[in-house]
Amino acid sequence: MERRQALAGIAAAAATLAMLGGAAGGAAAQDAVKVGLILPMTGPFASTGKQIESAVKLYVQQNGATVAGRKVEVVLKDDTGPADTTKRLAPELIVNDKVSVLAGFGLTPLAMATAPLATQGKVPMVVMAAGTSVITERSPYIARTSFTLAQSSAIMGEWAAKNGIKKVVTLVTDYAPGHDAEKFFKEHFAAAGGTVAAELRVPLQNPDFAPFLQRVKDAAPQGLYIFVPSGQGAIVMKQFVERGLDKSGIKLIGPGDVVDDDILNGMGDAVLGTITAHFYSAAHPSPKNKAYVEAFKKATGGMRPNFMSVGGYDGMHLIYEALRKTGGKTDGDALIAAMKGTAWESPRGPISIDPETREIVQNVYIRETKRVDGEIHNVEFATFQAVKDPAKVKK
Repeated sequence: MERRQALAGIAAAAATLAMLGGAAGGAAAQDAVKVGLILPMTGPFASTGKQIESAVKLYVQQNGATVAGRKVEVVLKDDTGPADTTKRLAPELIVNDKVSVLAGFGLTPLAMATAPLATQGKVPMVVMAAGTSVITERSPYIARTSFTLAQSSAIMGEWAAKNGIKKVVTLVTDYAPGHDAEKFFKEHFAAAGGTVAAELRVPLQNPDFAPFLQRVKDAAPQGLYIFVPSGQGAIVMKQFVERGLDKSGIKLIGPGDVVDDDILNGMGDAVLGTITAHFYSAAHPSPKNKAYVEAFKKATGGMRPNFMSVGGYDGMHLIYEALRKTGGKTDGDALIAAMKGTAWESPRGPISIDPETREIVQNVYIRETKRVDGEIHNVEFATFQAVKDPAKVKK
């Protein structure tokens, strides 16, 4: 039923685009270059939307609202989380608002629902959050400035097995990014000599981790590998403590989503000592990041930037750079071509867009969650440089 509804929605949107002659011609006729930003600003994933929106605003504030002689206008739409809403908003932005670029996409299902529309309308789509590897394969007009779960999960699996954690239970959210996190961790963990004793999956909506955590405690592994979407880490940690796992000797490891900078200070001492692999920490010790954190906090009334924020900040940079390369022209094919191979220094470190896959290439850092100067931070202590998406690396 869900597949039929999705196909029907895509078909209706495609028919609308075709009827109006597609999006590319309409967008080019506008004086302003419009960026359609689709984010969950309300609902259970609102923290993702607020982080990215704040970063986008900050980038425009710092770099001006004009690039290559064209004014840039951001049109924000709240999809609240469900893919059905995104499938309605995306064609409205393309047809009615005549956006030249679509951006945002807080969750994988939302990006996947929009991909056919980007192809039909020849509208570049910059994924600033969603992390499933397959997304960029769904349309030649997609580029990603966030991450893939495979990047950090593969690194975490390799590091854990080589650093004394040999028996692990995995606990992931039961949707595509969670499946990627589970798959690539297990593959690289096993290849380095580790054993996955059990694989547990929890629902995306309204998760109750408690019964799963009890099964973890009963299994008594050396490590618990966790992936949950940004914003749900606090729920996991609360139930982790309630089940006594914080005193069980089980090492908590995973990609960085579980220790999201946005909510880290509220997690308490139970989170201390967690080891994660991730591409960004607010404590990343570069001058560029220190300036970014300071500016972000100032612009948001003290909110700490998280990994979603840099996906938005760098997404705007990629759009600006593409417009510079095209001389302000908004032809979809020209813009996506201009994005390929772009490289720059981000608050997270050096990054680039792989010209073949349109995926981000970035450092992945091993971090330990520590208390520093009265606040809890993810402190980096090892670096894996220029990591490509393992799902797309030719073997």
